[in-house]
Amino acid sequence: MHILLTGGTGLIGRQLCRHWSGQGHRLTVWSRRPEKVANICGAQVRGIARLEDLGDEPVDVIVNLAGAPIADRPWTHRRKALLWSSRISLTESLLAWLEKRGQKPSLLISGSAVGWYGDGGERELTEDSPPVIDDFASQLCIAWEETAQRAEAMDIRVVLVRTGLVLSAEGGFLSRLLLPFKLGLGGPLGNGRQWMPWIHIDDQIALIDFLLHCNQASGPYNACAPKPVRNREFAKTLGSVLHRPAFMPMPALALKVGLGEMSLLLLGGQRAMPKRLLEAGFTFRFTDLRAALDDLSSRL
Repeated sequence: MHILLTGGTGLIGRQLCRHWSGQGHRLTVWSRRPEKVANICGAQVRGIARLEDLGDEPVDVIVNLAGAPIADRPWTHRRKALLWSSRISLTESLLAWLEKRGQKPSLLISGSAVGWYGDGGERELTEDSPPVIDDFASQLCIAWEETAQRAEAMDIRVVLVRTGLVLSAEGGFLSRLLLPFKLGLGGPLGNGRQWMPWIHIDDQIALIDFLLHCNQASGPYNACAPKPVRNREFAKTLGSVLHRPAFMPMPALALKVGLGEMSLLLLGGQRAMPKRLLEAGFTFRFTDLRAALDDLSSRL
């Protein structure tokens, strides 16, 4: 099938490209840097600068993952505007293009995050749970999902992937932790009690592929391992895997002063459970954090 991706050069997108290229699918990535797509995503993947470059070529599935990294820098007004436009405005542009097309894809898989729920505290969160706290990250995810769901009015089935913290040896959340932990400066954030809904990159790719081929899939799915851990347990386990101590806590006040509103991402969390994926029959390869980190450490 012909799959069109946004965010195809990102951590998840480029691995999806490798996976689906290996299965024989035809892949096109809509990118601001189309000339670099083949080098990043694979020689068989085509990059386009404008959706109109596709002409009347049929597209079977759209995978919409584009979005500026949410935790790379403090949330100034300018940064918030970029986070918003890179998700909501881009998805609106995608929908406007779809409305003009005679042949429409049958499926839109659109990105989201467990931040949709806000800081859930001790509550166990499934896809049936409402948002807990209306913070910026939650507002961003809610608006992103609502925008994507407008495709249903065009008879396009919409699947929403609420991703947790993706653990990978090729970048992302884990890569930012490696240096301080290797230096023996790692430890819990704040009191360390906040829940961390994590997922191994291999399971992230596998579940998106699973949803692509599941003809009954629609609506939101929590993309996180079925055994979330508290932040202090995560720090202890990562330190153990790296054979380093992990007892240098980062005080909550320091995070709030240094990061401002963005500190809510680190000091809050979600005890999210992948209820709908498990009910649909998806099997996680990595359900134990230690096993996941051991596997990734062997790839570093």
